[in-house]
Amino acid sequence: MVTPVFDELIHPSTRLSIVAILASTDWADFSFVRDRLAMSDSALSKQFATLEEAGYVEVERAVSEHRRRVRVALTEAGRRAFEGHVAALQAVIAGAERSAV
Repeated sequence: MVTPVFDELIHPSTRLSIVAILASTDWADFSFVRDRLAMSDSALSKQFATLEEAGYVEVERAVSEHRRRVRVALTEAGRRAFEGHVAALQAVIAGAERSAV
């Protein structure tokens, strides 16, 4: 069972969207995430740096066929933080649904 824990670092919509994409796969190419979220390279790089500094993502920068390839994955800590955050949001929604009845 996941413990509901609201995570201020993941909560901003851009980071939440990034982490949600990464939660659905082992690794994601930088360009896939950028295109999916319609972000600029610099804006996405900044968000990845913030998440990497927190230990939530691992960024791999490989050179393949003379091209730099960047791919990103959630760390175990990032996955736990995301699952806890989602559980906390679901608890808030459930509470709102009960009080609306």
